[in-house]
Amino acid sequence: MNHAQVRALLDEKYRHYDQPGFIALDPISIPHQFTLRQDIEISGLFAALLAWGRRPTIISKCRELLQRMDNAPYQFIRQHQDDDLKRLLGFCHRTFCDTDLLYFVHWLRWFYASHETLEDAFLVGSTQKERLENFHNLFFSLEDAPQRTRKHVATPARGSACKRVNMYLRWMVRRDEYGVDFGLWQRLSPADLICPCDVHVERVARRLGLLERKQVDWLAAEDLTVHLRTLDPHDPVKYDFALFGLGVEGEM
Repeated sequence: MNHAQVRALLDEKYRHYDQPGFIALDPISIPHQFTLRQDIEISGLFAALLAWGRRPTIISKCRELLQRMDNAPYQFIRQHQDDDLKRLLGFCHRTFCDTDLLYFVHWLRWFYASHETLEDAFLVGSTQKERLENFHNLFFSLEDAPQRTRKHVATPARGSACKRVNMYLRWMVRRDEYGVDFGLWQRLSPADLICPCDVHVERVARRLGLLERKQVDWLAAEDLTVHLRTLDPHDPVKYDFALFGLGVEGEM
C-alpha cells in the first residue's frame, strides 16, 4: 500500500472502531462508570495499568477492585482509615497483588492531598519521554515504595514501550468527538501522545509499513507515532483504534 491507501484504510477503520459500542468490551469501560473527574482518573489508572491478559478478565478484576473501594475510589483514597485497607488484602491480578495495590493507594492519597488532578503528575518535561520518566520517578519517590511494584509502572528510562501508560494518557488527553476517550486533561496536547504498542498494533503496523524496528521498545513506539503523525499531526494516536481493531478482529 502507498501512503494515501494506508491513510484511507486507517481513517475508515478509525471511524468504524471509535464509537460507543467499543466501550463495553474494553477496559476503558471501567472509568466510563464514573462522572467525578477524580474517580475517572483513579479508576482509569488502575484499568490501564492492569490491562494485560484477556479483556473480559481485566474488566472483571477491575470491577472487583472498585467494589473493594465501595465503587467510590476517590472517596476511598482520601478518607480511608487503616482498617479499611484490610478489604484490599487478597486482591491479585496476574503479578499485581495487594502489596502493590496498597502502595498505589498510599501514593494516590499522598498526591491528591496537594493536587486536584492526576494530570499534574504528568506535566514535568519538554517531551513525552521526559514526562513519563518524571512520572515514574515521582510515583516511586516515597520512602516505603516496594521494589517489586516498580515493574507495574513502565518508564522509557528502562526502554519500555510503556503501552499501558500511553493508553491511559490517550484516554485522559484525546478530545474524542465520539465519546470513547475522555479528553479530561487540557494541558497536555493530543499531538504529543505516543501510540500504545501492543501485539495487535505492532503486527498491523508492520504489515502497513508503519513500523520497522524489530524490538518493541520505546524507540519503536516513537517510530510508529512519527509515521502516524504524517497521517494526522494533531491527533496521531486516534489510529490506535484502527490498528488495534484490525489486529484483534483478525482483519490483518
